[in-house]
Amino acid sequence: MTPQDITKLIVRTSMKDRAAFDLLYRQTSAKLFGVCLRVLNDRSEAEEALQEVFVKVWTKADRFAASDLSPISWLVAVARNHAIDRIRARRKATVAIDDAIDVADPSPGPEEAAVAGGEAGRINGCLDELEKDQAAAVRGAYLKGESYAELAERHGVPLNTMRTWLRRSLLKLRECLER
Repeated sequence: MTPQDITKLIVRTSMKDRAAFDLLYRQTSAKLFGVCLRVLNDRSEAEEALQEVFVKVWTKADRFAASDLSPISWLVAVARNHAIDRIRARRKATVAIDDAIDVADPSPGPEEAAVAGGEAGRINGCLDELEKDQAAAVRGAYLKGESYAELAERHGVPLNTMRTWLRRSLLKLRECLER
């Protein structure tokens, strides 16, 4: 079949001539299937894509007349572009930019680390001003997560005394840090 014959079939298809469309399908489907198969690398998906390509040809055949392409080039372009669109549709959808907040590294940046390091030095200096047992109790309670009962038992004092130590120690720390 010559390019002129295929052009006539496409033109007749644009006028919704079913017999012309049937003949166009029989004459070009093997070549267009090869294009779809080469792009998609999956026989069943290529078969499905080929059917969709011919639906496009049926509905958009009138667009061929306006192009300067050869009829086979136009049909191949329709098939190739449709197969590529199917590949793009397979890709995972992009994530909203707001979801990227969860991806960020939660660790402090250089500036925050420097500030925290300076603050840690100030806090340790203030802890050194407390009595040794009280400083150890504050470190145990607020840095290691030990319970008041555990601290009271370890230091050999009643539970209420431990609470008093910690409260007074925190007040002294606040005064020291405000200086």
